[in-house]
Amino acid sequence: MGTGSTVNHFIAALAARRSRIAGTVSSSEASAKRLREAGIAVMDLNATDGCDVYVDGADEVTEHLAMIKGGGGASRARRSWRRRAGSSSASRDASKLVPVLGGFPLPVEVIPMARSLVARQIVKLGGRPVLREGVVTTTAT
Repeated sequence: MGTGSTVNHFIAALAARRSRIAGTVSSSEASAKRLREAGIAVMDLNATDGCDVYVDGADEVTEHLAMIKGGGGASRARRSWRRRAGSSSASRDASKLVPVLGGFPLPVEVIPMARSLVARQIVKLGGRPVLREGVVTTTAT
């Protein structure tokens, strides 16, 4: 499980089927807490053979299924875990459908030693990088 409003709705729907779910893996502590509260087991990824399906939402989606995730800054060092398996068959949230991606600033995680280099590259692409002081991302444990 990822994080955000889409995942919250999905967890609520799963609660009624919890007896059929052997376990889940979550990239988010908030989602892991919701899963446990719903009576759904949360496992460490290391204790599994991998995930068959990864459920997450997007902040913007085009009609061609190009997506942006992480506008709220919640994209903390995610692992792929087959995260887009099934995305082509997922239902569409019309409130997130846009003709062109990029209607909001998108966070880019950069290691400190590469900050200036990455900022220059973003400028070359037409972007306007802004350092968000005090924002620290973490890796999943």
